[in-house]
Amino acid sequence: MQDLSQFKLPKNFRGRNAIWVQIWWVVQSMLFGTSLQFMYGWRRFLLRLFGAEIGKNVIIRPSVKVTYPWKLSVGDNSWIGDDVVLYTLGTIKIGKNSVVSQRSYLCTGSHDYSQITFPIFEKSIKIEDEVWIATDVYIGPGVEICSGSVVGARSSVFKNIEKKGVYVGSPVRYVKTRD
Repeated sequence: MQDLSQFKLPKNFRGRNAIWVQIWWVVQSMLFGTSLQFMYGWRRFLLRLFGAEIGKNVIIRPSVKVTYPWKLSVGDNSWIGDDVVLYTLGTIKIGKNSVVSQRSYLCTGSHDYSQITFPIFEKSIKIEDEVWIATDVYIGPGVEICSGSVVGARSSVFKNIEKKGVYVGSPVRYVKTRD
C-alpha cells in the first residue's frame, strides 16, 4: 500500500521552476487554447517560446494540452489533433510526417505502486517518422514507435512498436505489415 504523506517530488522533476510552469499554464489556457483554429503559426511560436522544438509546417490544434513544452520535440510536417494530451513529465519526441490523432494521450510518467512512498517516475516516448497514431490511443511511459507504423483507434500501447507495422487493440497487438 501507499502512504502519500511520505511522497516527495524529485528535485527539478518539472525541468523548470514552479513560476515558469505556472506562466506556461496561464499562456496555454489564455493564448494557446483560445486561438483560432487556423493559427498554427501562433501556437508553434508559443511552444517554441517555452522551449519546445517544433519543425516546419507542424499543425497543432488549439485544444492540445502540453504539460511542459520544454520537454517536447515535433518534426517537420507533423500533425497533432484535437484534444491530444502530451503529458511531458519525460520527453516526447515526434518525428517528421507523423500524425497523432484526436483524443490520444501520450503519458511519460506514472508512480511505482510497489513502494510505500509511491514515487513518481518518467520515461520518454519516441515516435519516429511517418507514423500514424489513430484516434483515442494511449501510449505509456518508455514506448518507442518505429517509423512507418500505424496504431489503430482506441489502442493501448505499453511496449515498443516495430517498423512499418499495423497494430491494434488493448493491449496492442501486431496485425500486419504496412504496405
